[in-house]
Amino acid sequence: MSRFFATGSDSESESSSSADEITPKTTGTTFKPSLLLSDDEEDTKRVVRSAKDKRFEELTNIIKTIRNAMKIRDMAKCLEEFEQLCRAFLKSKNIVDKEGVPSFYIRILADLEDYLNTLWEDKEGKKKMNKNNAKALSTLRQKIRKYNRDYESEIAAYKENPQESADEDEEKEPGDSGSSDSDDDAEEVTAKSFLKKKPEPAPDASKFLKSAKGSGDESSSSDDDDDEDWGSDTVESGSESSDEGDEKSASLAKVFLKKTTDTDKPEKKSEKRRKDKKKERLEEEAEEEAGEEVEGGWEKVKGGAPMVKEKPKMFAKGTEINVPVVVKKLNEILQARGKKGTDRAAQIELLHALANIAAEHNLGQGVTVKIKFNIIASLYDYNPNLAAFMKPDMWKKCLDCIDELLNILFENPNIFIGENIAEDSETLTTSDQPYRVRGCILTLAERMDEEFTKIMQNTDPHSQEYVDNLKDEGRVCGIIDRLLNYMEGKGSTEEICRIYLRRIMHTYYKFDYKAHRRTLGLQGESKSEQDQEESEAEDSAVLMDHLCKFIYAKDRTDRIRTCAILCHIYHHALHSRWYQARDLMLMSHLQDNIHHADPPVQILYNRTMVQLGICAFRQGMIKDAHNALLDIQSSGRAKELLGQGLLMRNMQERNAEQEKIEKRRQVPFHMHINLELLECVYLVSAMLLEIPYMAAHEFDARRRMISKQFHHQLRVGERQPLLGPPESMREHVVAASKAMKMGDWRTCHSFIINDKMNSKVWDLFPETQRVREMLVRKIQEESLRTYLFTYSSVYDSISMQTLSEMFELEIPTVHSIISKMIINEELMASLDQPTQTVVMHRTEPTSLQNMALQLAEKLGSFVENNERVFDVKQGVYGGYFNRDQKGGYQQKQSYQRDSKGGYQQNKGGYQQNKGGYQRGGYRNHNQGNY
Repeated sequence: MSRFFATGSDSESESSSSADEITPKTTGTTFKPSLLLSDDEEDTKRVVRSAKDKRFEELTNIIKTIRNAMKIRDMAKCLEEFEQLCRAFLKSKNIVDKEGVPSFYIRILADLEDYLNTLWEDKEGKKKMNKNNAKALSTLRQKIRKYNRDYESEIAAYKENPQESADEDEEKEPGDSGSSDSDDDAEEVTAKSFLKKKPEPAPDASKFLKSAKGSGDESSSSDDDDDEDWGSDTVESGSESSDEGDEKSASLAKVFLKKTTDTDKPEKKSEKRRKDKKKERLEEEAEEEAGEEVEGGWEKVKGGAPMVKEKPKMFAKGTEINVPVVVKKLNEILQARGKKGTDRAAQIELLHALANIAAEHNLGQGVTVKIKFNIIASLYDYNPNLAAFMKPDMWKKCLDCIDELLNILFENPNIFIGENIAEDSETLTTSDQPYRVRGCILTLAERMDEEFTKIMQNTDPHSQEYVDNLKDEGRVCGIIDRLLNYMEGKGSTEEICRIYLRRIMHTYYKFDYKAHRRTLGLQGESKSEQDQEESEAEDSAVLMDHLCKFIYAKDRTDRIRTCAILCHIYHHALHSRWYQARDLMLMSHLQDNIHHADPPVQILYNRTMVQLGICAFRQGMIKDAHNALLDIQSSGRAKELLGQGLLMRNMQERNAEQEKIEKRRQVPFHMHINLELLECVYLVSAMLLEIPYMAAHEFDARRRMISKQFHHQLRVGERQPLLGPPESMREHVVAASKAMKMGDWRTCHSFIINDKMNSKVWDLFPETQRVREMLVRKIQEESLRTYLFTYSSVYDSISMQTLSEMFELEIPTVHSIISKMIINEELMASLDQPTQTVVMHRTEPTSLQNMALQLAEKLGSFVENNERVFDVKQGVYGGYFNRDQKGGYQQKQSYQRDSKGGYQQNKGGYQQNKGGYQRGGYRNHNQGNY
């Protein structure tokens, strides 16, 4: 149809009148009718395009589909087309490597990401979406964020200058009619090519026309197809412009723009009004630019979009800049703070500009300090969401502003700042010194510390970005130190306690390696180097002691004091000062009322108790270590209680808001306690306590468990169908426990201390070798006790020399262990000093006797239960209450013989017996009354 359509309105008459040839209206070239349908004609019509044009045209077609789907919010279609776009771009890799990434591709990536972020923040719009669209939105948002990481620099360049990128896109856009219609006049010209082709006499004007058509022609092709007069208008305009080649450039806009005539088809009122407004705006812009451009040059306009607005002028021309004027302008800027639609970035720029104006006119440091306070507050308010963290550029600006503010305060001691100063009583002029400014630098520093914590919480801990962000902690600590020095001179006691606590929170969890080396007195370092190290950094123990004791004496709030005590205990335990940490914990009585504290303080308490238990383990206090770690490990929620993550099984118990609150309480990764090390310390402590106890009470039916978790691990190990060499930490502990139960301390030692366990656990301690030696010693001692409990019934006597050689312990150590067992009545034996032997008394029952005793106890309990059931049945039928002769009821009385040979009355209640209670009518087995 396009071939015959090219003949215009007179095509029918011409074709009917002349059967030999067809003359197109626009050219004088004749075509034979017989050739219109020939193969040769088809060959001449075929246009050879490059691989670049083909690939880029495929990309642009997909991009158009994506933009149409974006308009109707079809997220499923967007996701499908985006995946197709990625595949098509991958096919074009060779061309992209040569030509570079096309600007239209960068633009769709940036626009799509911004569009998805806008939809994601629109909660009401998300609720109205159907399930498929909502799922596609979430999936596409994740994919586009991950995909755009490879093009961050290009997208940033586009966002800085989107006008330029858009124009480059239009110039380089493949499939443009200009490239396809640039053949000679011998080719047939269709009506469709008339609609797309740009007049060639003035190339600059053609560019303007292309951009002037704007998004209206680009967004919907129906406008071009519906307007029949557009092509004729364009051609006529082109001929007129070629005839009037020397006219002013201002008239070119009127010539090339589509004119509204009476012959146009009727359109809807709203659409027509929109097009008229667009034409008028474009004409005005073209006329303004025509007066400035030389020789009729044109400036590129992005699709008819409005030009970038200039920044509003701060002050009118000729205005006298003084303190009241600047303060008034500052208040005007601040009035827009927090309002809907306020551009926060522009507000920050205006405040910076106002600060520069105040500095240029030497208005005094009072005004500068006031503006700096508001700049920092605006930086904090840039993210309205509390859970959101500051972007890197904003974070750097915030640190710089706080540093500048502190510099001003240190250089000008006559500036007084405080929250209690009213705005009416501020003195900012140079004549009224000292300056008085409303504000609180301590609050800004505390918010800065919280923002740093949020940045670390929201950064992947296993990435290089986390390491880079962690480097800022030195700068944060430097700001806190400077503020600490400032507050010591001008702050109140309460403010000093607050800033002291901030400094403590950045110190308590760090191991002081320099102080550790000085304590050990490492060789190989000269005295001058050690003195230099001591002068460079103060011992953290001295710093913690100074800060915490000030808070103990001066603080009036329980929370700050509680946090300081816990941090102090943690620091003592981290540096193996066991007795100081233990005494401080016992004297504080925090364990009595910690349940009433807020969750962050409870997390700090749990971390302190865990560190205390690990410290006790390093010192060889196995029982103390087990007691300290028991509550955390027995709960099965150590990860959650220490603020190091959320458990998936509890995710259903909390809603989205509670989950956000929980995530804000998490401890940053660099402050975490190794959970595998914690569990290993607990299991090894339980093994050293539980295995000897199990051996001593092997046949005791009422044996209690010291550690349920340890027994659970033993049962899991026993249920394994195939026992292979241990691999995980838990399997190593279970295998070592089985070896210790047999008295084989060497095998137990090989399972606990080996290369795999060293790399996982023991090498994480600062004093690795000393911990290993302590472990070997404990394993030898507990294995000896287990061996004596297990095999004492086999021996009549055993030499201490033999035991010493068997367990590689000194004879005094063996003598001490056996003596304690005899004194505690754990082992029925006596020591023969001349011969250095242990003589067994054989008072322990044999295995057969133990089984007989267990049977007797079970039979006794069975008889008791039977009698109790019988009494209940008798009570139902009147056996318990008997009716007397007077028609009343009297309680049945029974008598039992007591241990003194007498009788005591029992009315079916309970009676006290040696500090406990027993049911009346039944005797206590512990008293021997069977």
